[in-house]
Amino acid sequence: MKFYSNRAPKKGYSWETPPEKIAETEIVETLTAEVIMIGGGISGLAAGARCRYRGLDTIIIDKNKTMQALAGQIAAVNSRVMAEKGIEIDKKMLAADWLKMSGSRVQEDLLWLFINRSAEGFHWMLDLAGDCLEVGVYEAYKGPMFSEYPGTHHIFQKRDSKKYKHWGGGFLACEIFEKAFLEMGGTLHRSTYAVYLEKDEAGRVTGCIAMCEDGKYRRYVGTKAVVLATGDCSDDPEMMEAFCPIGTRPGQQVKRKGNTGDGQKMAYWAGAALDNPEWAPTIHALAYSGYQGFFLHVNRLGKRFMNEDTWMQAKSVRCLMQPGGDFAYSVWDSKYLDEMADRFSELGGQGMMPLSVVGDSFNRERMEAVMQKYIDDGNAFVADTLEELAEKMEVPVENLLKTVKRYNELVAMGDDVDFGKRTRLLTSIEKGPFYACKWGPSLLDVFGGAQVDTNLNVIGADAKNIPGLYAVGNAAGGMYAVDYPLLLNGNSYGRALAYAMQLADVLAE
Repeated sequence: MKFYSNRAPKKGYSWETPPEKIAETEIVETLTAEVIMIGGGISGLAAGARCRYRGLDTIIIDKNKTMQALAGQIAAVNSRVMAEKGIEIDKKMLAADWLKMSGSRVQEDLLWLFINRSAEGFHWMLDLAGDCLEVGVYEAYKGPMFSEYPGTHHIFQKRDSKKYKHWGGGFLACEIFEKAFLEMGGTLHRSTYAVYLEKDEAGRVTGCIAMCEDGKYRRYVGTKAVVLATGDCSDDPEMMEAFCPIGTRPGQQVKRKGNTGDGQKMAYWAGAALDNPEWAPTIHALAYSGYQGFFLHVNRLGKRFMNEDTWMQAKSVRCLMQPGGDFAYSVWDSKYLDEMADRFSELGGQGMMPLSVVGDSFNRERMEAVMQKYIDDGNAFVADTLEELAEKMEVPVENLLKTVKRYNELVAMGDDVDFGKRTRLLTSIEKGPFYACKWGPSLLDVFGGAQVDTNLNVIGADAKNIPGLYAVGNAAGGMYAVDYPLLLNGNSYGRALAYAMQLADVLAE
């Protein structure tokens, strides 16, 4: 009896068929290490560096010619940076909220692994970097329907530091781990594409066959472990159709180059159990412009369609559900900067307010500059009348006028009986110039992969562990479902660091 399924929802996808075996005559060399890490992004580099730190001989192979990164945020639960600012997360409440957002389709032990070890991994990264970093904690979104947890960190290299090439964010985090890995004697082979895994007669995964930069095949053998750290599948249309069809709907995608589900495929061919669909997407409202705010939202028909007092991921999905759901608009009038400044300390969060760290104040000049860029790029419009604004937006004039009139009535009442928005965020649209900011959903990642236990050992369809095979980062499943939990921005990178600590401990012991 099978406990999990390693079958796709529909047979016939090309990725279900493993590639032909490479002839032994074409394999020019065998390279051996205790750990073979397949993937050199944040998960592979962090886990590889930690394995070297624990004394494990490690080779990282990555198909990309250069380092790839996307995220700018790293989540850590109750870091020392947070403690310095008097911030503390209730871990039990975070876990409960995470489970609710995920429809309870989460392995709780993996969730608690992230919760309990993310700060440890983050601290180790800070220690590796020394005193060259500045670290801030983002102001979290605060609302009655949904609130984010304040554990999202951003790292910047100090202006007077020249230790790293990258100034901040995900690239800086990756560089910190790559530099440490190489300085500790690790081996990194880029432009090296893993084709498939190999097993011995007992069913243990022993390594992989890879196409290398010189166009030749090599065998990589891991005497202790082969680790999948290959990222997600957002760049593979067939896998998206099979596991995350909603992720195919946004008109724009911020793809991580080459994230074609390589680890998920190799695990599947090796008999691994994959997460049940539908996998959780990250769909952020980053298309066209990156700001929506708490102002009136209208669809392409000029009609209001949601309570605007919510988080970026929810706005994206609401937009997708509208006619021609590739984009929507936020509408406000000439006093919007005053209204933002007045509510700045009450909000926070991506899209609701300009991203800021704890202790910041509202920067009017920066917001004006951002809006001017949106206007110059054709993603925002300004007009002296609402009629003219509607024409620039290409929405029915009568619809927009009717929508604004009704919205102003709700503002005057002080009670949003149409959508339930909190009174404090109801702001009138009365005096020109009037503005419309175009925004839309954009796919970033898809979270789903091989089922693993808390040792990060991959689980087979028969509910037994596959000896020798491990998975970390977005190649590993179990911690996400339904929707990306924007409870804590940057939790994907936070999980990468937590899993790095756990994997190295498991393999070293």
